[in-house]
Amino acid sequence: MPGNPVAAITDEFAADLETAARAMASLGMTGAELRMVSGKNIIDLTDQEIDRAMAVLGRYGLAVVSIASPVFKCVLPDAPEVDTRFQQDMFAASHTMADQPRLARRALEIAGRTGARIVRVFSFWRTVRPEACFDRIVGALAGLAEMAAPLGVTIGIENEHACNLGTAAETAPLLAALVHPNLQLIWDPANALVAGENPFPDGYRKLPPGRIAHVHAKDCRVTGHTPEWLELGTGSVDWAGQIAALRQDGYQGWFSLETHWRGPAGDRLEASLLCGRNLVRMAG
Repeated sequence: MPGNPVAAITDEFAADLETAARAMASLGMTGAELRMVSGKNIIDLTDQEIDRAMAVLGRYGLAVVSIASPVFKCVLPDAPEVDTRFQQDMFAASHTMADQPRLARRALEIAGRTGARIVRVFSFWRTVRPEACFDRIVGALAGLAEMAAPLGVTIGIENEHACNLGTAAETAPLLAALVHPNLQLIWDPANALVAGENPFPDGYRKLPPGRIAHVHAKDCRVTGHTPEWLELGTGSVDWAGQIAALRQDGYQGWFSLETHWRGPAGDRLEASLLCGRNLVRMAG
């Protein structure tokens, strides 16, 4: 069986896109996921900046596979209070609910401009009672799926420990309630671990494999809900087992590196090169 294609979120390698793209291509990666470029969130780039980024990626044979947008990474108004146990990663994007329609439109425009087939979104900052937000999350994601459908783009809801859908157990009911071809899952086992779930095999077996459109790869150990990020393949996520199970279940999508670890010397480029080599080996 041939291996799965491998990508990475570019800013995990370097803020400078040329540096990141060169390193990613050197590992045999063929895809790029865009979150931040030169310190700016992807949503805030102009069309001209997007085109320049595409030119850089093109020189290294990297296709844009996903727009890692910050859509719905915000406070849900009139909801229970935010759960302060979880670190909120902002990635140069801090927005309110009022900003979300504009962000969603721009994310879909950028997907069209880059050829990305997936736009990553979230489920609002995690509250002390995530279940109380469920119906509103379903409604918000249904609206995005309807927006994306005529464009042929998939809305990828990522399980995120700092958001209301952090685990497979929390996300599976959403997928059951919202059966839409343009709403699929971005599965992040390490995020599920931080949220308190054993992601594989326990969490994964709660998910419908056919709804997984994309997979983020990173690794850690967790104390309470605080992660210690580690070299991919050396932490508490059974990545060898998870990749094997996905492939056995027919997953043909991307494995996208989201390193987070900063390596033994605090050098994110070197850390991402080490993790990238591991991911290419395991996914191949």
